[in-house]
Amino acid sequence: MSNTRTDTATLLTLTFVVSFCSFAYEFVYSELLTVMYGGTVTQYVITVGLYFFSLGIGAALSDDLDGETLGGNFFRTEVLLAAAAPAGFLLIVGLNSVRIPQAVPAELVWTVARLPVVVVGFLSGFELPLLTRMFDDLDGDGSATPSWLRTAGTRIHDFVVAAVGTLWTVERTEGRRSGLSVVLAMDYVGGLAGAVVYARVLYPGIGLIPTIFVLALLNGVAALVFVAHFGAWSWWPLGGDEASASAGTGGNAAASARTDGSDRSLSAARVSKTLLVVCLLLTATYAGVVAKHDAADERLSQLYLEQQIENEYPPGAIRATVTSQETTAYQHVIRYDRTWTGTGPNPHFDGRTERCLRLGAAVQLCESWADSYHEGLVDVPMSLVDPGPDTKVLVVGGGDWIAVDHLREYGVTVDHVDLDGEFMRDAKTDPFFARWHDDAYEYDRLNTTVADGYRYLQKTNETYDLVLLDIPGATDDDLLTLYSTEFYRSVRTHLSEDGVAVTWGYSPDAYPEHHKAFVNTVGAAGFTRELSYWVREDLDDDGETERVEQFYVLAPGDRPRLTGDGATRYVRAREEHYGAVEWHAVPHYRGVRENSIFHPNYDILVDT
Repeated sequence: MSNTRTDTATLLTLTFVVSFCSFAYEFVYSELLTVMYGGTVTQYVITVGLYFFSLGIGAALSDDLDGETLGGNFFRTEVLLAAAAPAGFLLIVGLNSVRIPQAVPAELVWTVARLPVVVVGFLSGFELPLLTRMFDDLDGDGSATPSWLRTAGTRIHDFVVAAVGTLWTVERTEGRRSGLSVVLAMDYVGGLAGAVVYARVLYPGIGLIPTIFVLALLNGVAALVFVAHFGAWSWWPLGGDEASASAGTGGNAAASARTDGSDRSLSAARVSKTLLVVCLLLTATYAGVVAKHDAADERLSQLYLEQQIENEYPPGAIRATVTSQETTAYQHVIRYDRTWTGTGPNPHFDGRTERCLRLGAAVQLCESWADSYHEGLVDVPMSLVDPGPDTKVLVVGGGDWIAVDHLREYGVTVDHVDLDGEFMRDAKTDPFFARWHDDAYEYDRLNTTVADGYRYLQKTNETYDLVLLDIPGATDDDLLTLYSTEFYRSVRTHLSEDGVAVTWGYSPDAYPEHHKAFVNTVGAAGFTRELSYWVREDLDDDGETERVEQFYVLAPGDRPRLTGDGATRYVRAREEHYGAVEWHAVPHYRGVRENSIFHPNYDILVDT
């Protein structure tokens, strides 16, 4: 009996482990597809749906697996999962790292990128039915279930039945629980643990790439533990044949004690020696990757990021080299050098190499246009307000402190709100930023708050003459709030009588669907007038200026021209660019819905 109880405890432990992995795989793929394609809600919903559909197909087909070799089929399933899950992960990354010909339909790429979800879900669907049937073989009368588990299960059951009895009529069932109920309970516990550990430990602690190898390692270990405990196999993996591996006693005490034939499906696990060697090699490889997870994560992500950046230019035009990358609680910070490797003059920047910075998928700053961007964000709209300490400016975002440095030149009072305190702290001393912000965080008329911009506006009673939105591009669901009618309505509410709001924007020619949704959103928030302008810079030092960034000034009514009496020195020096800029009514596009927090329009997100 003691051996049988050990066997059932081992099966239940394996149930916990494989369920842990199964649920965590679902979240890994959901997050990976979000990183690759954007749209958190969309990717999670589709991935979970596909995963459970595949899980159901696998469970339905599990009855067709040979009942005489349940143990062997369970071992094969775990080895296949250990191989398929990381391979599918790398396939998705690879699809987003190579140049796919335009002739290939986007729908085909979409389908291929989700095949790993289907494969892993299908294989995981085999696990629970196989474990349930093996548990029933071992624990025919229920006496082999560990006493601690029976006691805990009974107490939980009594509590739940009592709670259910307050609303429904119940009839207590006494006696042994079915193998399905015991295994299913452990499966749910493992699933919950997988979700919690993934969200709280694995993903934030070691990152997405090492996590997939941790989970595959657990599948490999589960397969080896199962064979070591239940299989009658030769300890020398390259010796003997498959028949001897399935029929021999192998030295396992538990296996030699089985004489009643009820557990033949476990001891007769026909494990191919080749498959066993594959499992050992996979497990050892994954163990090495996990042990060096920092180096593996950095190298793989660096290769992917460099290829992604290079793919934004014509083939052979740019070589990207990631110099550093860090992940804060809110964003992935990537520094990289881009080097011109094309033929002819470099049309993108002066010189051969320059340093750039990305936050996630969006370019945040490059040396060639850092000044012009902030001149467009600050120095142009300052022509619409009076400089001085009585003028109040709100900066939402701008954790690099550069916008604050430009505002300091006008002596205004600045409230600065940014969500990422870690990034703001690092930017203070980072040489890459310090050359532009000139210790602006020490400005005596600056009040900085680490908070979400939307929440800040919900709580403050301040009004502002100028609101600068120095926020990331609309590339992710997490940013939908900052592109919503509710947010822009809060901005409008906190403007003074003559106040204006300023934001950079994507070109309507390059991103027409985004532009339409954005315009309708700000219009629905109460902004009736807009002033659009470009900042220009001679990026490649050829004597001609190029368009760098487009900005929008938003107001709930008429405002003066940029080139009026209060024009800044920057605007006056570029009269030819800004003299013809005029205010226009905010247009409205028919059939285009605005973006709202509770009714999002995903067209406002852009695919970078």
